[in-house]
Amino acid sequence: MPARGIVAILHSVRVAIMTAGSRGDAAPFTGLGHALARAGHDVTLVTHERFAPLVAGSGVAFHPLPVDPRAELESARGRGLHRSATGVGKLVRVVALARALAGRMTDGLLAAAEGADVLLLAAALAPLGHAVAEGLGRPSLGVHLQPLAATREFAPPLLAPASWGGAVNRAAGLGVNLAVEHVFASAVPAVRARLGLPAVRPAAALRARERQGWPVLHGFSPLVVPRPRDWRPGLEVTGYWWPYERERELPGRLREFLDAGPPPVFVGLGSATLPDAAGFSAAVAGALRRAGLRGVIQRGWGGLTADGDDLLLIDEVPHALLFPRMAAVVHHCGAGTTAAGLRAGVPAVPVPIQFDERFWAARLVALGVAPRALPLRRLTPDSLASALVEAVTERSYGERARALGARIRAEDGVAPVLRALERLGG
Repeated sequence: MPARGIVAILHSVRVAIMTAGSRGDAAPFTGLGHALARAGHDVTLVTHERFAPLVAGSGVAFHPLPVDPRAELESARGRGLHRSATGVGKLVRVVALARALAGRMTDGLLAAAEGADVLLLAAALAPLGHAVAEGLGRPSLGVHLQPLAATREFAPPLLAPASWGGAVNRAAGLGVNLAVEHVFASAVPAVRARLGLPAVRPAAALRARERQGWPVLHGFSPLVVPRPRDWRPGLEVTGYWWPYERERELPGRLREFLDAGPPPVFVGLGSATLPDAAGFSAAVAGALRRAGLRGVIQRGWGGLTADGDDLLLIDEVPHALLFPRMAAVVHHCGAGTTAAGLRAGVPAVPVPIQFDERFWAARLVALGVAPRALPLRRLTPDSLASALVEAVTERSYGERARALGARIRAEDGVAPVLRALERLGG
């Protein structure tokens, strides 16, 4: 975290950062919260109880929400998401699953908001959180990890990796935003009635936030996704918010493996679940051996496996410590893992599975730090081995990755949030 992001404040503000989803939806806010706490604010992270350990030692308080996202993904209903590869079909399934869970978080959000001066709302909870803020008379601010606001410049990241043309891009983006509103079509009316607010339809609530110029800060680098020129005022791109990491060194067994040979390749799919973890693990092992590369395999929520002296199976390890020691990183292109790879300055081989992962994979290829994307359903040992050899041996990928990583590490994504808090909490 650049030191200039930690500035003196006029007074302390009680901040509740509210998010829901997978580990990648929570981790960046642990670092943002830590930085705000160091600046003198009283910060609470409000998210699923599973992620409470992420803020231990950070100076950030924790307020638990019900729903275990991993358990939901591993349930029969969650496994049903694999029946749609991506795009609109999968989005419909996810909206249905999320609608079934949204109302269970209402009491926790209300309790946390009552003790806060300002609410910072991640995209996954924005419609419900905004209703809570309005009903309690609290100012709020969006803190998004993806560029979800409609634009003519690219298609919605949740649906497509590139562009369908300006008019279609924007129309589709508005449609995705409306779909997110409908996730809370039952929860929001109940909250508004409970807090004495008039009923509002989802589309009208979305239009009202736009008319009011509700501010949204986006926690990714403008070097990776420049701010779209047709975004309205109030939508800003700040730079990344890095997870808080209390560990200062890698585990001993991992250090020994790294020291025993040339830099290996990291392979991990984070919080993604898989229909065939054993098959993917075997493909990875075969690809690494055909490429003549060692591997560090992260078990993750998908349950990857690894066997052999040239492969090491690990659980959660801070990417900030591990990735700089890799020859390349193979990952699913979640927003947080994509950011970590860019920060480390190492080439990537993207293996996108769903939603915005295809968007981030396309950005890595466009930036010249990855040779190509290998969608999970089309990955083979040969295709992965070929991409790995190219990423590791073609010098241009490493050179571009190192140069971009240095520029990203110099950015200060926290300072704009601190300035926004001064305006909202003043």
